[in-house]
Amino acid sequence: MDPKQQPCLPSSGRINCTLCHGRPIVFDETRTSRDEPNWRLTANPLAWGNDRPEVLVLGFSKGPSQAGELRHLSHNDIPFRKGRLNVGKILAHVGLLSQAPPEQLKRAVEAAVTDRTGRFGWGSLIRCTVERFDNAKNKWVGSGGMIDPFMQSRFGQNVSTTCATRFLRDLPAETKLVVLFGLGARGSYVSAARKIIATARPGAWRTVNEVAYTDGRITIVHVEHFASQGALLPNWLGQNRHERARLGLLARQAVASAVEV
Repeated sequence: MDPKQQPCLPSSGRINCTLCHGRPIVFDETRTSRDEPNWRLTANPLAWGNDRPEVLVLGFSKGPSQAGELRHLSHNDIPFRKGRLNVGKILAHVGLLSQAPPEQLKRAVEAAVTDRTGRFGWGSLIRCTVERFDNAKNKWVGSGGMIDPFMQSRFGQNVSTTCATRFLRDLPAETKLVVLFGLGARGSYVSAARKIIATARPGAWRTVNEVAYTDGRITIVHVEHFASQGALLPNWLGQNRHERARLGLLARQAVASAVEV
């Protein structure tokens, strides 16, 4: 096959996709709720890094430090905007970045996000911004225990399946590993994402370990979310004597079995 005809991910920049909205969009303004008014999707799909990466790194959805401010930010300032140090710690822990002092780790993530020919592609499982209406606060919010309820809702299942089909079904031959930030309560996001991805990308999926699964072509590895609160991330990183450190080690093992670290 002509390399130019092989599948590739969206190039760094805005993505031309209206699938979940069903109509022409105005970037970062069009919002869709469908039949579940407590959830909405803002049309602002984006991509960063290499469009033929070895490693694709995906958050869940753009958070409140990004959504609503896209028109004021340069493109490469958007992803993981206030969490790049934690992103660096997580990727270093699983062997995808070299261990380094905090400022160097942050700079390594910043360099990787801007590198269109490097090892990494960057984005989110849901490329548009997901928000839910918080009745107690009487406003729309984009963080705070959203992943599990969104993935359980009909709206969330439809959106996530559409997004996974569009962006994960036909991956470049170069892509061997997909890193997903987030584990969910008792691994609920691991199982929910696996179901969605297997629907979008049919194949002989099998379990690698508690936080990883593979179809023999790509391996999906779930890591701690970079915006996890309290001791969750330090525990996962093994900085404390805690059971959660085991999940970090399992992620490291799965990454090592998928790519060279």
